[in-house]
Amino acid sequence: MSRIHALSKAILIIVALAFASASPSFAQSEGFKNALAQTIAKDNDAIKFYKTRGFKPIWMGRSGADRKRRTALMAAFRSASAHGLPAANYNAKAWESNIKAATGAAARGKMEGQLTLAFMRYARDIQTGVLTPSKIDSEIARSIPYRGRLGTLIAFTKSSPAGFLKALPPKSTQYARLMKEKLRLEKMVARGGWGPKVAAKSLKPGQGGDSVVALRNRLVAMGFMKRTNSATYDQEMVKAVKLFQSAHGLSADGVAGPGTLRQVNTSMETRLTSVMVAMERERWINRPLGKRHVWVNLTDFSAQIIDNGKVTFQTRSVVGANEEDRRSPEFSDVMEFMVINPSWYVPRSITTKEYLPLLQKNKNAVSHLEIRDSKGNAVNRANINFNKFDEKTFPYSMRQPPSRGNALGLVKFMFPNKYNIYLHDTPAKKLFGREVRAFSHGCVRLNDPFDFAYALLAKQTSDPVGFFQSRLKTNKEARVNLKSPVPVHIVYRTAFVSPGGRLNFRRDVYGRDGKIWKALQREGVALRAVQG
Repeated sequence: MSRIHALSKAILIIVALAFASASPSFAQSEGFKNALAQTIAKDNDAIKFYKTRGFKPIWMGRSGADRKRRTALMAAFRSASAHGLPAANYNAKAWESNIKAATGAAARGKMEGQLTLAFMRYARDIQTGVLTPSKIDSEIARSIPYRGRLGTLIAFTKSSPAGFLKALPPKSTQYARLMKEKLRLEKMVARGGWGPKVAAKSLKPGQGGDSVVALRNRLVAMGFMKRTNSATYDQEMVKAVKLFQSAHGLSADGVAGPGTLRQVNTSMETRLTSVMVAMERERWINRPLGKRHVWVNLTDFSAQIIDNGKVTFQTRSVVGANEEDRRSPEFSDVMEFMVINPSWYVPRSITTKEYLPLLQKNKNAVSHLEIRDSKGNAVNRANINFNKFDEKTFPYSMRQPPSRGNALGLVKFMFPNKYNIYLHDTPAKKLFGREVRAFSHGCVRLNDPFDFAYALLAKQTSDPVGFFQSRLKTNKEARVNLKSPVPVHIVYRTAFVSPGGRLNFRRDVYGRDGKIWKALQREGVALRAVQG
């Protein structure tokens, strides 16, 4: 044996003897640290956190503070399903059993790391959602207000554990209302739901029979009419049907036609999934919306101005058609100005895909539009051979000057964004009479754009009507800046609770909520029936 090998062996023996004579607490501490470090090795935030505290525990220690944190976290896990989070991740009974079983130093170190990782996952899930929306649908272009995981962990250790965890979910009134409705529906599912479906294609006032009784019973179970023994489609049922129709985005005529009965027969479980998806969507927008903000619900075909939590203005809207490149995206931005008597600068996709083929057949087509070169100068279309170009090579742009027939109408509301989406007037007023109003190329058209402008301008002038009309009468394009820019939130809610407490449902016009529910299921979110 060489002198180097002999020396190495001696050192190993000395180290071994040192560990053997070390106190049990030292041995346990090292075992705890090693197991903890291995458990969190792939999580940089957790590593940074424990390095700064010398790998001391926050959950598995003997102190009262550690016990309080464990107790608070388990209480939060027990309520996770109420928030529509993945139940398997937050099974409090399983966690409590594993905590009790973790008796050795290494086992406690491993459990310490697992609890920290679970805490950070829970905090993110309940604050800003289980899913990454853009991965579900690229048209859900929402910027999620993620909180820093390390900062959240540090703040938790410096706060009251129970209070900190209770403060994590969204504080919006809508989230609280949706959660209340979720629990109500879960209890009703456990009791059998709304009863038998209505076996009829349509029903009218004055009719009677089993189908009318089935309709009556479902309307009673849904809370749209009081209990009655009447088996006739009477005036009380007409009122109830109108209420139901209003709460489901249908034309409220009191007649239970095919569209109405399709909504009446929608299962409670399906409605429950809509509520749970809406709660996930609320988590995606868990930030201050603005004391004054514009709320555009694509599925409701409406635009509202909200002041201090109350709707102060509302109008019907037309949104993007359910076709590729025409669906309205979901995002938030800030409205900075309006343009009165706007020009319409035709988006290139419309120019090349819709108008170029027409011009190739007849160069005098779409004569209401100007042809412009790359410098913005008007070009005589008579001198252009449109057949020389295709979608990629067409070198011109198109513009429609201000006029009552302008595609944007007489005013547009701008919140500059990369999607080129804004709110505007339209000469196509008939579309606002439709029940489903998905017809645009993506922008949001307003039924009452002048009143919308007056409501916005009222914050900065004593005579908003006179101010607006004076500029409108010039027939010239005029930009008007908003002295206080207004946040705009373009959202997609198929389930929401009205200020009066009525649970509303809307059609999944783009199929986005269906995709979200399937993604939530893949993450472990499931329907449940609650006894009570």
